Amino acid sequence: MTTPDFRPTHVVPQDGLPAWEAPDVSRPTAPLDALLPVQVVDRRGDWGQIVCANGWSAWVDGRLLVSVPQEPPVAGQPAARTADPRPLLARVEESLGRYRRAAEELTAGRGDGETFRRRTQGLRVGMVVDGESVWLYDAEHERWVYCDGVRLSTYAAGSGPGGAGGAADRPVAGREPTRVVSEEPSGMSSPSQGPPTGPEPTRVVGPE
Repeated sequence: MTTPDFRPTHVVPQDGLPAWEAPDVSRPTAPLDALLPVQVVDRRGDWGQIVCANGWSAWVDGRLLVSVPQEPPVAGQPAARTADPRPLLARVEESLGRYRRAAEELTAGRGDGETFRRRTQGLRVGMVVDGESVWLYDAEHERWVYCDGVRLSTYAAGSGPGGAGGAADRPVAGREPTRVVSEEPSGMSSPSQGPPTGPEPTRVVGPE
């Protein structure tokens, strides 16, 4: 049964989405089904509080929700802006240039290994180019984004949502590479109608 005044603002990605009872990664709840319409009612850092059509509420990684297209602006109002990929492209290019210059000095014998490590410390760069499609690593937000040449959209998050004082906000020393795992079925009921069938959605997680 749909609650009154429910207006979906986002849908769940096609692989589903983990959910939590509160903005705290130590309090998981039933995952969200793929393409489920939800309404975002609050945000805290990377976290987003969602409400489903039946009134069920949870917290999710708001970076991974897919926005529902809004009505076109009426005459006289500016058009909505999408994420401009150029600033991130410039940051990736700058970081890659810093690494290249440090590597060139090391190779030419103008520096030692300690200098090389010091100059490259903290650099995190990622880019995959396949024709018109580009995937970029956004180190500032610890996520991969997809670029179609005009706008950016979140592709995968490298860590759990943070920004609300939960466990995900604590610094992790020696962070391991992000990996993709499949969760074992847990038997928990789904926020949508009917029990879940098959394995729960694949999700991107950080280190243990």
